[in-house]
Amino acid sequence: MNTALLLHRAATDAPERTAVYLGTRPLHSYRELRDRVAALSAAMTGLGCAPGERVAVVMNNRPEYLEVLYAAWWAGLAVVPVNSKLHPAEVAWIVQDAGARLVVTDEEHLEEVSGAAPGKPLLVADGAEYDALVGSGGTVLPPWPTTATDLAWLFYTSGTTGRPKGVMLGHRQLLALALSYHAQIDRVGPDDRTLYAAPMSHGAGLYSPVFTLRGSAHVFPPSGRFDAAETCHIARVLGRVSLFAAPTMVNRLVRHVTETGTPVEDTTAFRTIVYGGGPMYADDLVRARDVMGDCLTQIYGQGESPMTITTLGRDVIADEGHPRRQHRIASVGTAFALCDVKVVDTDGAPLPPGTTGEIVVRGDTVMLGYWHDPEATAAAVRDGWLWTGDMGSLDEDGYLTLKDRSKDVIISGGTNIYPREVEEVLLQHPDVTEVSVIGSADPEWGETVVACVVADGSVDAHQLDRFCRQRMTAFKRPRRYHFLDTLPKSDNGKILKSVLRTMHSRPSPAPATAARRPSAQPPEEPS
Repeated sequence: MNTALLLHRAATDAPERTAVYLGTRPLHSYRELRDRVAALSAAMTGLGCAPGERVAVVMNNRPEYLEVLYAAWWAGLAVVPVNSKLHPAEVAWIVQDAGARLVVTDEEHLEEVSGAAPGKPLLVADGAEYDALVGSGGTVLPPWPTTATDLAWLFYTSGTTGRPKGVMLGHRQLLALALSYHAQIDRVGPDDRTLYAAPMSHGAGLYSPVFTLRGSAHVFPPSGRFDAAETCHIARVLGRVSLFAAPTMVNRLVRHVTETGTPVEDTTAFRTIVYGGGPMYADDLVRARDVMGDCLTQIYGQGESPMTITTLGRDVIADEGHPRRQHRIASVGTAFALCDVKVVDTDGAPLPPGTTGEIVVRGDTVMLGYWHDPEATAAAVRDGWLWTGDMGSLDEDGYLTLKDRSKDVIISGGTNIYPREVEEVLLQHPDVTEVSVIGSADPEWGETVVACVVADGSVDAHQLDRFCRQRMTAFKRPRRYHFLDTLPKSDNGKILKSVLRTMHSRPSPAPATAARRPSAQPPEEPS
């Protein structure tokens, strides 16, 4: 089945229902959106794109992004969503590696993209040619008859080690994602709306079929990005707004609502805020629910099985009387119905409850493989199971608690230290607003624990060290602290530990202001 059929059916069932808003202003009905998509699809074919080929998209969140997605699928093409904040050299590499036949961009990125994709046909979404193409009318032909395994979405991973890899998702994966959302996150209806506050090149774009399936509305912020005040305004005016957000975005929404004195009851304009893409610490989640109400639900996934491994529902978050509530809200929930999840040792043998190992998943949500990389595919997908590279543990009730990426685990004196455990403790300090824990090479112990902290007030390293001594075993506590104004993040809100490692993982000379950090000392022997 072609994912574009969701749009075709929505336009047939309710042609005059509003499909697209720009801010709070209705922009297109479902009939208009369908006709524009069909015309753009024909134009892509006219520009030399044949079924099975790729269309790269490099632009900000804007209504045309949605049209390009569905037009490409309508024509039997695959979308290559490219982070618009990448360096032109990175864009060039992705466009070349994907073998994109066409590149769609906007005026803001035109100059950079033109240099990054020489010789490639370019279509400018906010240009006169684009407007003429989508408004050309004509007979609406049905979507191309793709199969479930035809490529629909070619997503390039962040490339923290070497070149990024192209994750291949077929129409089966996109539809499985949509059905998983409807089954376990929210019963979306025609009166609901999704707001594209997070980048459409990532999770927000993948969630578009969820709302097209039921003829719900798609809302684009006029700013083209996430802005807490703008998001709250749109939600209050339109109502029943859902969005995907990184935890940092949720925290900014909470801060805005708190600082502006907005009553909690006004935030019922938010139907569902799905958070993911990074850790939401338990204290932050409790605070967010107190301020935003019962609209929060968590998903855990990765590019290779996007948004579809586990989910922590709003009913679990709201269950204050459960004896294991604190443990559960610190987890990423239980497996989606359409997949199997296990925690295994290095040989693939399942581990008992409470034991940390690598998380593996199988089901219709798992990628087709890596683009032109059979060796990487074979290493990641074994006997149908995707080895995620994430470390975690399952409890007796099936709740999965993430520890860290396997590459983020700190091994000190032969003992594993999971940064998230240390971060959870530090975030309990009232003056700590953000923290990321990394490992630093040490000649005696292998690695030592380093905390990169964003803090309010005058808290120093000695105070944080005393705080940690009272709350965690000795060998886990940080041996160095780096105080920063902000933590480096991707445009999707994920903290970039790779950048922090480059900045702070090497032993540094004695600080000029000794009071800001504890004295240098080797880690105590793990026990």
